Amino acid sequence: MTACLHASVCPRVTTGMHSPRFSIVIPARDEERFIGACLESIRIAALPLPNPPEVIVVLNRCTDRTEAIARDFGARILREDARILAAIRNAGARAATGELLVTIDADSTMTPGTLVAIDRALSSGTTVGGGTLIRPDRTSAGIRATLFFFNLALLITRLSGGLFWCSLRDFHAIGGFDESLISAEDVDFARRLRAYGKRRRRPFSTLRGGHIVTSCRKFDAFGDWCAFTRPRLMWRLLTGRNRPSADAFYYDFRR
Repeated sequence: MTACLHASVCPRVTTGMHSPRFSIVIPARDEERFIGACLESIRIAALPLPNPPEVIVVLNRCTDRTEAIARDFGARILREDARILAAIRNAGARAATGELLVTIDADSTMTPGTLVAIDRALSSGTTVGGGTLIRPDRTSAGIRATLFFFNLALLITRLSGGLFWCSLRDFHAIGGFDESLISAEDVDFARRLRAYGKRRRRPFSTLRGGHIVTSCRKFDAFGDWCAFTRPRLMWRLLTGRNRPSADAFYYDFRR
């Protein structure tokens, strides 16, 4: 397969004034099972755009075919071996050349209207950016219960995540993801982006017109009721500083 087999995802050559509108950052560790679907969803979402996005895959200690698959889709390849998701995401953002930044995990897919909806929202000047709704790739009583309380928390805090979107300028203005956190960096980022937007009268938003579908592999591994049966693990992850829990759930996780 050639490096630009999927031409509409191939990164645009950026010289002078011709930078892409979107840069999309994907952290990936041994994601050969999922990353093809993620990149294909980006390809489809980008079809209505006048120019293709810049897609940056940040490899983290990969030993499988993740890199080969990403190259087949024309993605830019970076490497960051730190066992810190914030550092992996920030490595991609530092290399980004687009006006708008999107982060998505390799085991998630975006719906076809996602990039158009983000472009419309940020072009309006009425929002600083935000997150999106998350839908699981399968369901069960335990997953539905978990999502109920998760969505209740989002309603109370007015935050969301899953896929983050904002201008690259605003991302750098708030310092990106906090690399002192080894987990829960997404919650911290959402809080800081919301506070920054509030000061500038551009509120944090949950995207309308697009959402993501994400893998339930953590439920597969830890149980569909893990949020209720393993509350200590969940709490330690939320503190952002418990290395054994973060390793078990993220950095050493294989499924």
